[in-house]
Amino acid sequence: MKLTELAEKTGAQIEGGDANVEISGAAGLDEATANQVTFLSNPRYTPRVQTTRASAIFVAEDVEVGRDIALLRARDPYLAYTRALRLFHPEPAFEPFVHPTALIDPSAQIGEGVWLGAHVVIGRNVRLGNRVRIYPNATIYDEVRIGSASIIHSGVSIREGAQLGERVVIHNNAVIGSDGFGYAKDEEKRWLKIPQAGVVHIEDDVEIGAGTTIDCASVGETRIARGAKIDNLVQIGHSCTVGEDALICAQVGLAGSSHIGRRVILAGQAGVAGHLTIGDDAVLTAKSATSHNVEPGKMISGIPAFDNRDWLRSTAAFRRLGDMQRTIRLLETRLAALEKLLADDKEIS
Repeated sequence: MKLTELAEKTGAQIEGGDANVEISGAAGLDEATANQVTFLSNPRYTPRVQTTRASAIFVAEDVEVGRDIALLRARDPYLAYTRALRLFHPEPAFEPFVHPTALIDPSAQIGEGVWLGAHVVIGRNVRLGNRVRIYPNATIYDEVRIGSASIIHSGVSIREGAQLGERVVIHNNAVIGSDGFGYAKDEEKRWLKIPQAGVVHIEDDVEIGAGTTIDCASVGETRIARGAKIDNLVQIGHSCTVGEDALICAQVGLAGSSHIGRRVILAGQAGVAGHLTIGDDAVLTAKSATSHNVEPGKMISGIPAFDNRDWLRSTAAFRRLGDMQRTIRLLETRLAALEKLLADDKEIS
């Protein structure tokens, strides 16, 4: 498409360059070639603008690059670039299809335009919306509901009673609705399993990464709200709630009955203890763990986690502990010598 059309579709304004140049793709600053568009959102990469071979570049509205190249000025260049990528890499079209090896219970209700791959298993009273795609070797247990245009990749297991909204994407080998980790100790101090009788409810436009597990509730439901994005290898315990547009990165662990607010970001390997509430727009940085509630909008770090700015000062001080220890020992030696000198002077006097 021409640069003018790309600008219109991504909400950008063209400055300089040839507005009629053909743009055939999008790539990073170092990888882009002629007739491709790239982007600059982090100032540290500004020098790379001088060497990029791209024909155009998305930049912020106030950025100067010091080079004669077509600029696509946008309020958020990374967002505009993402929209360009989506234009050049649309979802592939597919024709309705049911593989002859798919096992579908007669009681299941299958919508129009559904695609079912080899060895898919559809249990009793399952309901699939229109244009659902389920890839090979996925297993859909009894009483599951999957909304229209959802995509279930190979190896996924969706356990009994789970409810999925529309446009949900679940990547390979995720497990939705596995038993929660609940046990009580009996009179002989043996573990007695607590029945996990609840369900998982996943709202519209949620994406769940490969190998992630979301446990059903012991009673009631585990709920993932609209637009939440969950990375690979995440563990979400029973009876948790994840708010709208939350972002949960790889290897995060949520203990049972954790409540994650809207637009919360949990960076890689963060951990949340059970029965806690993480307020809207809060951020836990990578490898942080909290055993207390987190206020809305707060950014915390460390184990145990506390205010990010205090944590940064603490880690800066930690790196200097060796020098501080040597300084303290030196001061102790000098203080001891001074005290001895004062004592000697006192005896003489």
